[in-house]
Amino acid sequence: MRLTIPTHKNKEVIDITDDIEELLEDAGKENGMCVIFAQHTTCAITTADLDPGTDLDLLDALVGMLPEIAYRHPHNPAHAPDHILSSIIGPSVSIPFTKKRLELGVWQRVILVELDGPRTRDIVVTIL
Repeated sequence: MRLTIPTHKNKEVIDITDDIEELLEDAGKENGMCVIFAQHTTCAITTADLDPGTDLDLLDALVGMLPEIAYRHPHNPAHAPDHILSSIIGPSVSIPFTKKRLELGVWQRVILVELDGPRTRDIVVTIL
């Protein structure tokens, strides 16, 4: 299964939890594991608390982690930090589901972290 997620800003956090759970509703399987994978090197998939402002806190913290160095990315050195942050966070998460609902904690949401937008992002969702 696939999702296509349009992003609207250069850096943003997008809650895709409801999109994933809609796919689970149609998957025909009650219980199992859901793997969510971004097919890109400048965005990431993870979970987070999305109380107001925490999305911006996450983005500020991520950008603040990287040193200001002379990056060597061949086609655009200014673009290198986006690749690095994507690698640090990772392209995927695996989440168990029961009765077609993700087994997330009370405050957890599945998020796409856009690091080089705006773009259209392709997400592969595998139900095991």
